[in-house]
Amino acid sequence: MVAAPIFLQMEKFAENFIAGSIYSWDEVNRLHRIRNGIYQRNGRLISLLTDFGRINPCYPDRHAGSAETILYTGSGRRGDQKLDPQNRALLDAAGTGVGVPLFNKLAPGKWEFLGFWQVLSGEYVFDEKQNRMLWKFTLQKTGGG
Repeated sequence: MVAAPIFLQMEKFAENFIAGSIYSWDEVNRLHRIRNGIYQRNGRLISLLTDFGRINPCYPDRHAGSAETILYTGSGRRGDQKLDPQNRALLDAAGTGVGVPLFNKLAPGKWEFLGFWQVLSGEYVFDEKQNRMLWKFTLQKTGGG
């Protein structure tokens, strides 16, 4: 018997999370295997983390117009952000309709599952407050989760 591809295994595991519930880092880390906000594997977006800029102001994610839309900041803490593998995975996911899990860090070891989100678009823009170029992605909540 051949094991299911890792992506299918992760998608099935992600279905166990309940939107609005709080999880430990150990629980989140079983799906989101890195400490960075964008987890991709072989160019495929797996999951996302945010704190809406409360803990890491260099990533000023925010709701845009409604609770169903988020402006998500790409990867890269200093200087102009690049089209690195993480940002490329988000850009490549734009318009595909594929939903990925999003977790919001509330405090050390406390993560709220915000449900599944799809990437609608991505753009490279100048952020005056940070005085640098940032990748900004528009996320929209999907019906699942």
